[in-house]
Amino acid sequence: MADSTASTVARERRVARRRGSAFGLRARVLTAFATGALVLSALLAAVAYGLVRENLVRQRESVAVNQAYLNARYLRDSLRSTGVDVSSVLDSLTTTDGGTPVLVRNGVVFAPLGVGLEELPPQLRTTVTSGQPARMRFTLDGESRLAVGVPLPSVQASYFEVTSFRELEGALSSLGLSLLAAALVTTIAGASLGASVSRRVLRPLADVSAAAVAIAGGRLDTRVASIDDADLGTLVTSFNDMASALQERIERDGRFASDVSHELRSPLTTLSASIQVLDARREEMPERARAALDLLVADVARFSAMVEDLLEISRFDAGVARLDLDEVRIAELVMHAIDASTDADVPLVVAAGAVDCVVEADKRRLVRVIANLIGNAEAHGGGAVGVSIVAVDGHVRIAVEDAGPGVDDADRERVFERFSRGSAAGSRGAGAGVGLGLALVREHVSLHGGRVWVENRDADEAGARFVVELPVASEPTTAPDPGPAGVPAAQASA
Repeated sequence: MADSTASTVARERRVARRRGSAFGLRARVLTAFATGALVLSALLAAVAYGLVRENLVRQRESVAVNQAYLNARYLRDSLRSTGVDVSSVLDSLTTTDGGTPVLVRNGVVFAPLGVGLEELPPQLRTTVTSGQPARMRFTLDGESRLAVGVPLPSVQASYFEVTSFRELEGALSSLGLSLLAAALVTTIAGASLGASVSRRVLRPLADVSAAAVAIAGGRLDTRVASIDDADLGTLVTSFNDMASALQERIERDGRFASDVSHELRSPLTTLSASIQVLDARREEMPERARAALDLLVADVARFSAMVEDLLEISRFDAGVARLDLDEVRIAELVMHAIDASTDADVPLVVAAGAVDCVVEADKRRLVRVIANLIGNAEAHGGGAVGVSIVAVDGHVRIAVEDAGPGVDDADRERVFERFSRGSAAGSRGAGAGVGLGLALVREHVSLHGGRVWVENRDADEAGARFVVELPVASEPTTAPDPGPAGVPAAQASA
């Protein structure tokens, strides 16, 4: 019980992981490379931008502070002279780019370039007025600026110099755009590298996938070309070894079934001949012996049919089944197949567009298909109630309907498996036959390039409908006479 629970949990986890990974492996590799390149480039860009910005701002502040102190010393020396023109002295000061001098002396403010005392931060003004030099960054008119204040107590004045960071911010913006462009280029390069690497790494996996599809389709001799890779080469070699082992196993099983079937034909021939001799003296036997003879005849007939079916299946497995194609009118072929079946009175309905449809078919195999479907209806569906032929989009569909319990949705593929019968075939009967009839139907139809499926009849009718679809070789160019449609097969053929 614990092992079963653990297995169920593991299976659910695998299903969840498959559902969770909406992208394929190649997409995930490409995304990983692109994301890695983006994260790395963004990190490097952020670090570079921060370092450059810090250095430029510190350098600009240092220059502005030094220049402000030089100007304050020059202004102090100039103001010690009597009769000096303060405005002329302020105009003669050398400031950094965008620098604005402001002088406060004896309550009088001198601001020749438009930045007044009111625009300066109050905390800065208070600190400088109290006799302490200070500096402070602030924003004025949407621009970042640096204000440096120097007290001049010897001349009863305070000097302020405001420096704009407009050019510095412009340079930093250009640097940020350049780093962003570099990050995008790096991301694109990472994605391109990821695409190249994923293409090279996953090429062997794609070859293995294509080979697996080919093997699943019946081409057991498919192999993957060897590659010179220490890691992926092991995968390719293991896959080829597995495919070779699978091919050998299937061929061995096929040969075994074929050999057994061939070996059984000789004793079956002897049994059939012996039964014919016994049947010729049936009147001389007591009643119990006759009953035993009847059982023997039925079992030998069933055994013979099973051997013939096994031989036919073994030909498909060995890949030696070949078609003897002829152009035939499908309506006439189905009529003859019904006449030769176990229930020759099954009504045949031919749609107007299918009366003159011609298909390229192996007559023997298609007759066997119809016979098997009618025999399946008789064994599992209470007998066939009708056969119909219609033409649809370049194909012709032959439908055999029965009056049985129908086939559940979950069993509509299983009924075509080998040795599927009785309850395993959708609870359709008590298990008559050996379960190879529908499997042979699918093999014969697939060999013709067609397909076969089962569906339930209309909602108001019980039973199943087995449909065979074949490609049409040629269709009628004029409207055919729908006379035979809807009449029993015997009448239509007459």
